Amino acid sequence: MDGAATADWLRELDRPTPAWFRACAARIRQAGPEAAALDAVLRLVPAVDWAAYLPAVPHGLQGLQAAFRLRPLLPEPSFLRLLATQMHAFACEARSPAGRGLGAIGRGSGSWRNLELALAQHRPAIAWGEARSVDPVQDGQFRHLEAAAAADMANVGHKSILARQMGDLFEVLGRPPEAGRLLLAVAAWHCASEPFDTFWHERAGRRLEGASLVPFRAAVLPPAAHLALAREVCDSGLVALLDRFSAQARSAAGSGDLLAALALAAAEKQLDARRDMEARTSWNFVALASLARRAAEAGQTGPEAWVQAAALVNLFPTGEPEDRPQPAPPRIPPSDLPAGLVDAILDGEPQAAMALAAGLLAAGGPEPVLRALAEAASGNDPAFNQSHQILAVAAAADLLPLLPEPAGAAVLVALAKSLGNGQGSSDLGRLADAALASAGSGPA
Repeated sequence: MDGAATADWLRELDRPTPAWFRACAARIRQAGPEAAALDAVLRLVPAVDWAAYLPAVPHGLQGLQAAFRLRPLLPEPSFLRLLATQMHAFACEARSPAGRGLGAIGRGSGSWRNLELALAQHRPAIAWGEARSVDPVQDGQFRHLEAAAAADMANVGHKSILARQMGDLFEVLGRPPEAGRLLLAVAAWHCASEPFDTFWHERAGRRLEGASLVPFRAAVLPPAAHLALAREVCDSGLVALLDRFSAQARSAAGSGDLLAALALAAAEKQLDARRDMEARTSWNFVALASLARRAAEAGQTGPEAWVQAAALVNLFPTGEPEDRPQPAPPRIPPSDLPAGLVDAILDGEPQAAMALAAGLLAAGGPEPVLRALAEAASGNDPAFNQSHQILAVAAAADLLPLLPEPAGAAVLVALAKSLGNGQGSSDLGRLADAALASAGSGPA
């Protein structure tokens, strides 16, 4: 890429214009998708006005990680479309006033002890400064941040999940040092920021005093037992749920049964979600996937984490069974089930999408369903739902290998309904497709 084209791309990252996708496609063509994403991280992480979103987190950066997680499930043109539209969403996040954003905070000494004190004392500026000087950045440091924030459920647990996702993004980009420090710094800043909320963790701890760690282990209970526990998660009041699920976590043979029940409950909550709640409710899958991966990597986890997850799922409203959407055959039976599922979602037909997802599960198992969901999500403008669709599908990809078949099937059918009920504009995706096709795909 010549100097003028490089300057065009960096200007588009700084201030998107109608030429965004042409510049993005040219950068991908010249250096590959990882290089384009690295440019976005280096340019945008210091510029976004993260503080203006508190207690929320803008999902542009998290969606970037999700796009790479979905890459193995997508044809290359669909992945590049998803990546381009997601980087566009990231570039359109609100910017800090000049000289007042996180990028203006001075660097610290890189002391991990100082960073830990900043986390404990909720001093985000110090956490950012110390993390910006850590050298070398290592995968385990992101996991350390995740563990430090695990008890904090402010903004439905975004802090610890963000730390994990930034570690994943650091790895997929090839562990670049400067980008690693920025990703570590933004995760540290969020983990140290206020508000913080340990209400559920503290109440779970009171009920679990002396309880053993929950080993990571496949589910052993029958599906009926998972369904019964899911009913308690969905229907109990918070205090009753804390009592009952704490008892389950104390006596659990392993994580698999708890995860199966929570996945079934999250799927039911997703089926009950109104259109304006589809995106928010799908966060349950993201939280469960993050917890399950943490348990798998450590081989065990504290029982409080499972009770927190149950309280999170319980937080979302449960509808009446008779009002719940049911699968309905599509108006025109498709000759190709995967393509039919994608079309049903893009046409905004959630009940047909549910039926086609169930049919495809029966015919081919979970993988073709997951691929179809990823394809449908790749065409949706991420700004419409703040990237929740791709975050949820990426979470499902992480969850499915850890779930028994009935729970995994319930997650996929619920997501098919959610995507069909939550479609937005695909205009940006078409612009990205045209620009990428014109530039050619892959590095020159």
